[in-house]
Amino acid sequence: MTNNMAAKPNGTYTNFGINTVGIIRAPRGDGKEAIVLVTPYNSQKVTPNELLSLALGFSVFSLLSRAAWLSKDIVWLSADSQFGEYSAVSSWLNQYHNPMFLSHPVNLDTKIYGANQFLYKPDGTAEKAELMAFKRAGTMAAALIFKVGETRKYGDRDSVTMYAEASNGQMPNLDLLNVVHYLAVHRQGFRVNVETFNSLLSSSWLRVIAEVFQNLGSVLRKINPDWKLDVTVPDYVEGTANLASSMYNQALGVPTGSHGAFRDYQVDAVSLEFAPAFHLKNENAKSSFLLRGGRLTEGVVRSVNNLLEKFHQSFFLYFLTAPSKFISVGVYMIPFALLLAPLPIVAAALAGGSKTKGKLEDECKTKGNADDLQMEGGSWKWLKSARVLLIIQFWAVLVSLLPYYISQIPGAMPIQYAVIWAVLSITILIILYAMFGSPSRAGVEWKLLKATMITSITIGMGLMSIINFATAQLGALILIPMCLFSRPLRAQLEMNFLPRTVLLASNILLTVLGFPPAAFLIMKGLSKGSWTVDIVGDFWLWMEFLWEWSSATYLYVFLVHLPCWLLCIHVLLHPCYQPESKMKQE
Repeated sequence: MTNNMAAKPNGTYTNFGINTVGIIRAPRGDGKEAIVLVTPYNSQKVTPNELLSLALGFSVFSLLSRAAWLSKDIVWLSADSQFGEYSAVSSWLNQYHNPMFLSHPVNLDTKIYGANQFLYKPDGTAEKAELMAFKRAGTMAAALIFKVGETRKYGDRDSVTMYAEASNGQMPNLDLLNVVHYLAVHRQGFRVNVETFNSLLSSSWLRVIAEVFQNLGSVLRKINPDWKLDVTVPDYVEGTANLASSMYNQALGVPTGSHGAFRDYQVDAVSLEFAPAFHLKNENAKSSFLLRGGRLTEGVVRSVNNLLEKFHQSFFLYFLTAPSKFISVGVYMIPFALLLAPLPIVAAALAGGSKTKGKLEDECKTKGNADDLQMEGGSWKWLKSARVLLIIQFWAVLVSLLPYYISQIPGAMPIQYAVIWAVLSITILIILYAMFGSPSRAGVEWKLLKATMITSITIGMGLMSIINFATAQLGALILIPMCLFSRPLRAQLEMNFLPRTVLLASNILLTVLGFPPAAFLIMKGLSKGSWTVDIVGDFWLWMEFLWEWSSATYLYVFLVHLPCWLLCIHVLLHPCYQPESKMKQE
């Protein structure tokens, strides 16, 4: 049976799509669990690929309707994706998990709710809407989204690409991906792929690094044959490209497909995009493809159908390096812990090694700074650096809220929005410094300022690792070296030429790379393979994209990354520094 349901795309109330739902009641089940199959299509402009997707879905659904071995209900959702695949599936899931119980006649829009309702006429009489009630099955055990993509121009066999990343780095249970990969490769002969950075596949510098590791592995294997270090150059390059793509998609915090709507309800789901190696007009090849694609879908349904409980024995936190290879949380959390663990020790050492009040007053060169240094006790001088941190954090909160109000300006280009955003951010920072005092006027010692910055990074990274570990991992690779290398530029004047040059170049390079638009440009260049000059407008679109998807990465960029970058700038430009040679003379 089918159930027509209207989908609201992106919160609009003027345009609607129609989702068609079919439910098979399991002959051996109790109706408490269900498996969901989803086939997206554009009802306004159906392409041959989408027709093949619907044919695959209908054939599988027809086959399962005659299966006597089913112990879980089967739900087939034909999602109208004219306003986006995610919005269509998300709208249906929202109605599925949030039923409406009407105890008396109310005035409702039948296009939105699609249930048996009473509508009031202008004269006050009620009329029953002749609509089919919203049908439901049991609790969703798993979901499989499949569609036929573009035909591959070059390839010896049909391929399947798996998409698994959901919102804020959530991933389905790894067992579901392993089931799909095993059945696709070893039973149906598909070539299984995961999303990758194509720019890294053709990178010459990555290939050079791979050759170095291959030669090193050959030498070590001669020393000890038990060491399995036989990674070839193609495998290393492909694994690195897949790993970078997996980390980037998880850190972005935006779903890579409609499977992300299921993860919002804690349902394991994966999207499969078939790429046939034949022309769609070839009827013989089309029949063979439908047969193998149907068997793959049936095999996944059988595997989930035989489970007595939901997937829970395998990993939920992992990075994919290949369709059948991954890096678990027990491995990649080690470098993150090694980066984060020394930060409290460094902060404590900086705070303990800060100069006394008298020496700080002697080395300051302005009277304003000396006047501001009057404190109740030397042990409380960290409060001034804490005040600077609070001012910058308050500024960061205001900056993070500005895009919502700036976007209300009609008729402006993205680069114009970005310029307005930058001008207002600088203006607000100047006003806050004029009201509460800047770090240079407050007489804050640079070591205490750096200790406060490192403490802020530790807290921010720790909190972000709970929400989205991939974002915290990539952020730590950028922020921690930048903050540890930061040192007042005036401090470097007393050094020899070589260490001064190295430290100065490192500070400038890390500070530039740590600037959010610059970091975005690098990420975009590695992912898309194109380096554009419109970095300002593209950065605005990227931030607007994260805002619309409610990604936690947006909060990280403005509440963790941007304040620490600004504190690092303050440390580099700190005016109150006494050379170490003068301190030794005293």
